[in-house]
Amino acid sequence: MRLKLYQAASPQAAMALIRAELGDEALILSTRKVVGGVEIAAAREDVPTHAPIPVNPATAHCLAFHGVPELLADRLSRGDLAETLDSVLRFTPLPLAAGELPLMFAGPPGAGKTLTVARLATRLVMEGQKPMVITADGRRAGAAEQLAAFTRLLGLDLVVASQPVSLARALARRRDGAPVLIDLPGISPADALHSAELATLAASAQARVALVLPAGMDHMEARETADGFAALGAEFLIATRLDVARRLGCVLTAAEAGLALAEAGVGPGAADGLVPMLPHALAALLIESAQQTGRRQ
Repeated sequence: MRLKLYQAASPQAAMALIRAELGDEALILSTRKVVGGVEIAAAREDVPTHAPIPVNPATAHCLAFHGVPELLADRLSRGDLAETLDSVLRFTPLPLAAGELPLMFAGPPGAGKTLTVARLATRLVMEGQKPMVITADGRRAGAAEQLAAFTRLLGLDLVVASQPVSLARALARRRDGAPVLIDLPGISPADALHSAELATLAASAQARVALVLPAGMDHMEARETADGFAALGAEFLIATRLDVARRLGCVLTAAEAGLALAEAGVGPGAADGLVPMLPHALAALLIESAQQTGRRQ
């Protein structure tokens, strides 16, 4: 506790000195008149300072292996990895319930958007829902045929609508608030035409946007891509190829752009190859991958 005597010509002047030095939380212990004014004894409880949580060397080594940038790695290595992932990054499930806004899946070419849509459609059908599946990819040869092969197996009709007007018309036929999954063509957020295309399609569909990004990218490229899509309105991050990429630092770096980690591509199966992204599962994957590589070396 800090204790100090303050003298001033008036109580008001003394209180001003006390507040300036000890703050509004100061405790007044005594007041007495003295020659020339008043004397007030005041004190303030010392706020205990907590030592910062030390860096966990094993976690730091793991994050270094995955190529996580230094500042982010420092924040994530101070404590249990699952807990620091949960506190530093955002995790949230995709809004797939009936009545939710349509979900639009964007990302660079080859990121796994079409397979992600097929996997989510499979999950919804297995849960007893009948989603509306739309492809807005009128650019890539065979894009509609690839997704149609999945929807036929699921007993769903694939809607082809690559223009804002046709997309809006298709969504007007949505029944009973069924979940809507919209597959987009590969887009570069650095391309002004691509950016305008995404913005126009999302506005016409009143859709929320999920970025699909493959693991194994250069972390700087991943961050720039995530920043670009976040600026275009993307809210969620779906990381694919976690089963084949050894270094996953780009996933963490992309999520740091403010996107909520939602789903993880963990295998080739349509029914079980995509799972909700959870902090403890991601931590286990990061640690296991680093340990396996260390045992092989």
